[in-house]
Amino acid sequence: MPLNLYIKNMVCIRCKMVVKAELEKLGLHYNSVELGHAEIQGSISAAQHDQVRVALLKSGLELMDDKKSVLIEKIKSVIIELVHYSEDPLTVNFSDYLSEKLQHDYTYLSNLFSEVQGTTIEKFIITHKIERVKELLVYDELSVTEIAFLMHYSSVAHLSTQFKKITGLTPSHFKQLKNKRRSMLEDV
Repeated sequence: MPLNLYIKNMVCIRCKMVVKAELEKLGLHYNSVELGHAEIQGSISAAQHDQVRVALLKSGLELMDDKKSVLIEKIKSVIIELVHYSEDPLTVNFSDYLSEKLQHDYTYLSNLFSEVQGTTIEKFIITHKIERVKELLVYDELSVTEIAFLMHYSSVAHLSTQFKKITGLTPSHFKQLKNKRRSMLEDV
């Protein structure tokens, strides 16, 4: 029977690679490694569990045992996966999507998240969307209009309003600052 390990701070593809490498170093076989979660083949001893914990801590990752903490990390992983790695628009409300994905009532998830994180799920999503927008602006391959469409904003104005509320800058000004910084470095 497989063993599930829940891992805090696992937010990117590089984190998945780190977890896979650490498990392999310890001679542990895994069925899958996803954001916030690894499924180990069979069971592991308490000593192996501690070895995994120590190895992951060195990379800034943390094994979790508390059910509420695990659920919070699952919520974060679903949001991060959706915002940073999925280009498909949701066909249902995010609250319904999250409830279905995690098999819990959205009100429960929302209240637990707010209580533990000190922020709402909505603010967490917006923060991640803006971070993704900043990333896309820095890549300089898409226009603000294309980014708004890609990130499923209803309009460029909606994206600009949220961007300014979070960063204090408009997307265009943010892009200008990045270009200015680059030209200043080239003058050195």
